[in-house]
Amino acid sequence: MSTLEDKVARVPDRPGVYLYRDGKQQVLYVGKAASLRSRVRSYFQESRPRDPKTDALVRQVRDLEYIVTDNELEALMLEANLVRKHRPRYNIILRDDKHYPFLRLTTNEEFPRLVVARRVQRDGAQYYGPFYPATAMRETLRLTRQLFPLRTCSITIDGSLERPCIQYAIHRCNAPCTGWETREGYAKTVQDVVHFLEGRDEELARRLTKEMEEAAGELKFERASVLRDQIQSLNKVRERQKIISTDDVDQDVVGVVRQGGDACVELFFVRKGRLVGQEPFFFDRVAGWSDGEILSAFVRQFYGKAVPPAPEILLSEELPEAELTTEWLATLAGRRVQLHAPQRGTKRQFVAMAEANAVIALQNRLLSRDNRQQLVLEELQRALSLPGLPNRIEGYDISNIQGTEQVGSMVVWENGGLKKDDYKRFRIRTVAGADDFASMGEVLTRRFAKALEQGSALPDLVLIDGGRGQLNVALKVLQDLGLDYIPAVGLAKRAEEVYQADSLHPLVLDPTSPALHTLQRIRDEAHRFAITYHKKLRAKRTIQSVLDAIPGVGPTIRTSLLKTLGSARRVRDSSVAELAAVPKVTPKLAQRIFDHFHPPPVGEPRSTPDCYNDASQPGSGGGDAS
Repeated sequence: MSTLEDKVARVPDRPGVYLYRDGKQQVLYVGKAASLRSRVRSYFQESRPRDPKTDALVRQVRDLEYIVTDNELEALMLEANLVRKHRPRYNIILRDDKHYPFLRLTTNEEFPRLVVARRVQRDGAQYYGPFYPATAMRETLRLTRQLFPLRTCSITIDGSLERPCIQYAIHRCNAPCTGWETREGYAKTVQDVVHFLEGRDEELARRLTKEMEEAAGELKFERASVLRDQIQSLNKVRERQKIISTDDVDQDVVGVVRQGGDACVELFFVRKGRLVGQEPFFFDRVAGWSDGEILSAFVRQFYGKAVPPAPEILLSEELPEAELTTEWLATLAGRRVQLHAPQRGTKRQFVAMAEANAVIALQNRLLSRDNRQQLVLEELQRALSLPGLPNRIEGYDISNIQGTEQVGSMVVWENGGLKKDDYKRFRIRTVAGADDFASMGEVLTRRFAKALEQGSALPDLVLIDGGRGQLNVALKVLQDLGLDYIPAVGLAKRAEEVYQADSLHPLVLDPTSPALHTLQRIRDEAHRFAITYHKKLRAKRTIQSVLDAIPGVGPTIRTSLLKTLGSARRVRDSSVAELAAVPKVTPKLAQRIFDHFHPPPVGEPRSTPDCYNDASQPGSGGGDAS
């Protein structure tokens, strides 16, 4: 303690950040101050106001570290970074590890694409977002690709290809690679995408409606039906975006509620007067903190993750040090940002709406706290940096022995359990030999191309049984089909390492982690399902080969045997009389089949029933017919 006392005595009277550590050098608390000396010393004064939280902190402090800054704004920014880095026990921690994605329209290319981006770069492309929740990005990307035929490939477009890819066949691209679509036509599509992503969907809907009517008037009914479907999809999007303001404003509306040591902050995203999204954020161990302090911690940690704030942020409580926080937000946004805690009027109604939703979200959270499955989903999301909870996971595996009877399997894990009704098995058609990579590519292409055609359910996560090579195959297939927004990982058996698309090194999860156990269960089930199907095909092929080796047994007799007796094992174990009862099998052929599977010991003659030696018996002389 003498060392700690010496450090406290030497703290300078400067702005900065301080860190309290325990006896194991773990960071307990990170704070910032306009005067480090005054703030740090206040913790150890006998005359300070007592509260359980601070008392518990002071009892555990064994060391002090501080960083001097030029001003309090720099201290605020540094504090936010250090809290995210160390996640100290006595700070209010936003337990939200999601990275909010952007959509990147590659207008720096001659034929632009729409792809997912994790951060904005100065590369000449146009960025839209960030999307929160991140599932909104997936839905927007899916709908954009459904509405507008943008290419998803990354090849150089020069119009020289002889034939288009599968995207053309499913009407998701007009094949500029073959020259079937002009630069001018593609540019018009890109402009429609820009209008859609910028929220100018009313203008776009009006123009599409006019084009539809013109196409119908010219008897171009196929074109008119495509435009009709696009208009209906646009209308559905607009219906989901509740209009809460007649003003064309951008606002973030933040409301906080609490129960015991838990709190929920509900965030509404209002763009152009429409509620385009909302998301709850949860805090625990916040007893002793005021609502304003909880909101302050939320604002600093949420917007500190490169999420640009709206020009106006409506809050349910005034923030401590509101002016400093406003200055920091303006620095992040590069423009003016207003913080406002309305007490009456329409804006107060917006905040009340956010608070009401926070109440519901917190109640549901507390009711499901003991739900282990939810915890597993959240752990998977955090560990794999997924854009949303992986409610549906599809696992894939390939099975073959010495390159024969190659098969693939797909198993489904949904809502906490294996959904066997959705399992699929694939017999490899186009790959010769034992090529697991090519086989995996065929399986995934068949699965997802069919899903796109039929509009069936898509997974939140694709799990491949294998390492980097198998994962790269999966990523290529998803990209070619325009499904690159679906996360995919590989789980290698050798060291149970998880391979991800955006990391050169595999991720090693805690062996006791429920998230790893879930992935292992899905991977092992895919392997079991593939092996079972492979054994079935191999057994069928084996018995067919054995039966074909018996003189007098051709395809017709073989089919009759398997159809009547039910299985290859039953054929092998049947008596002569049972075999002779099979349609088209004569007594003499029945004896021959029986003898094939039950040869007598060496030197012992075969016993033949007298009736089979009597040429006058019915059926004699025709036993070899097949």
